[in-house]
Order: sequence, then structure tokens, then C-alpha cells
Amino acid sequence: MPHSHHSHSGQFCKHASGLLEDVVQEAIRQRFEVYGLTEHVPRYRDVDLYPEENQVSLATLSTQFNDFLKEAHRLKSLYASNITLLVGLETEYITDLDLNNLATLLDKLGNRVEYIVGSIHHVNGFPIDFDHPTYQRALASFTDSEEEERQEALLLAYFDAQYELLRRFKPEIIGHFDLCRLYTPSLRFGDYPRVAEKVERNIRFAVNYGALFEINAAAFRKNWGTAYPGEDAIIRSHAGRFALSDDSHGPHAVGMNYHRLPKYLQSVGISELWYLKQTDLPNTAGRFIHPVKLDEKWLNHDFWRQRSP
Repeated sequence: MPHSHHSHSGQFCKHASGLLEDVVQEAIRQRFEVYGLTEHVPRYRDVDLYPEENQVSLATLSTQFNDFLKEAHRLKSLYASNITLLVGLETEYITDLDLNNLATLLDKLGNRVEYIVGSIHHVNGFPIDFDHPTYQRALASFTDSEEEERQEALLLAYFDAQYELLRRFKPEIIGHFDLCRLYTPSLRFGDYPRVAEKVERNIRFAVNYGALFEINAAAFRKNWGTAYPGEDAIIRSHAGRFALSDDSHGPHAVGMNYHRLPKYLQSVGISELWYLKQTDLPNTAGRFIHPVKLDEKWLNHDFWRQRSP
């Protein structure tokens, strides 16, 4: 303890802030023991660029990602005596082009990518976590449905995309499992039987190959009363395993809202936590990293006491 498996920096992500080294130094200051560096993979169509990227070319995105890997591995070596840094990536899946290019990228990079945070941020080509108007455009893109049916259609599309990502790449960390309800946190999957079936399918598949589901503290700063996943997620009932992430977008957000995690974890009955560790043996995806279970006394670590509200 403590750990985070998902982070960003303004150096390599336009909607974040600060240098990657600033993020690492802040993690060291807070006495993190394992910290994952996981910038977004490039996108491959101009239409998929965000407003803040209007001066950025697709070629620049690819160069930026390669620069990230170079800097992340430099920092991993430089600070090895202070912290264990893991170098990974966070996925994008907007069209099949993203998955095909990710496969090519992973083949090219080999073990420079130590693990994957498997995340879905788009439905029907629209980002669902950028702002509420854009989320509404994603909903409206299901034009053949009534309002309630559009909501169900969006959820179905989200979990089908997530399943395809899991099936093809077997990410070690499942990123913000239920981001699809960012703007509807009171939504319950059980109210949509077809959605609930896909949620269970995805969980079973991820559990079977050994994934960890992240407890993502970023939901608290998005005005949720819980972390991702919400308290009605059925992951635990399928023997799902959990790892912590702050999903920081700059040094100011390292460890943000971690003080709220113990109470939340206890409220939903999660007593076991896991983290990733590099090994000499490949996992089911062929990457040399495996989950390790934390000592049962993790909640007594000084890290939590110094974060008491």
C-alpha cells in the first residue's frame, strides 16, 4: 500500500495538467508504493479530436504517445529506489480502426507496454464523459427509439464495446467499469434486463482471464457519492477482484479522494484489494505482469490514517 493503476499528465494529455515527472514526484511525496502511468493511446480520425486539440494533428498524437513511453520508462528507472512505476496505456474504442491500430501498436512496442487499462469513452462515435450536452448527443444518436429505449440502447452499445475490448486484448485493469452512467449515477442496471445480462457477461469474462476491476476514485470529483463502479455493480458476487486507481489528471489530483475509499469499500463489502506486479511469467495476454493480493491488514496502513477527513 498504497497503489494507483491509472493516471494522466498535461504533458501528454490536453485535458490534464502538469508534467509527468511532477505526477511521479507527487506520488512519491504521498508515499505511494506502486503508481501506474497510463496515457491514452492515439486516435486516428480528425473527427475524434477533442475541442482542446483543434491545433493538434493526428501525427502529433502518435508522436506524443511515443514520447510518453520514452519519458515514462526514463522516470521508472530514475525513481526506482523511491517508487515502483508501471508503464501502461489506456485504450480508446471509437471504431474498429482504434482496435486494429492498438493491436499493431502493441505488436510493435512489445514489453515497453507493461499492462493495459481497458476503458470505453465513446458510444456511437460520441464521447460520453466530455460534457453533458455531448452525452445527450450520444443518446440522441439512437434515433429509432423512445427516450427510455435510447437509454437502454446506449448502455447495450457501451457494454458490447467493452466486451469486444476485453475479448481482443484482455486488459489487466478494467477502467471505470460503469462510466456509461457518469451523468445518470442513480441509474440501475437491474432495471434493464438486457443490459444486466451484458454486464454479467463482461464481468464473467474478465474474471475468467484474471482481470482486476479498478475502484476509481475519480467518480467522487465527478459529483458521485461513490467511486466507480457504483454500489449496485455485481462484480463482487462473481468473485471479481479489485485494484485502486486515482485516475489523476495532474499532480493536483494524485491520491485525490482516497480518504473516502475505505468507507466506501467497507459499505459495499470489499475487504480484499490487489495490485499489479511485474513477473518473469506471461499472463493470459502475454504480458509479464500479474495481480498480487494485498496483505489483509491493508486498511491499517499509515497511508489511510494520514488521509482522515
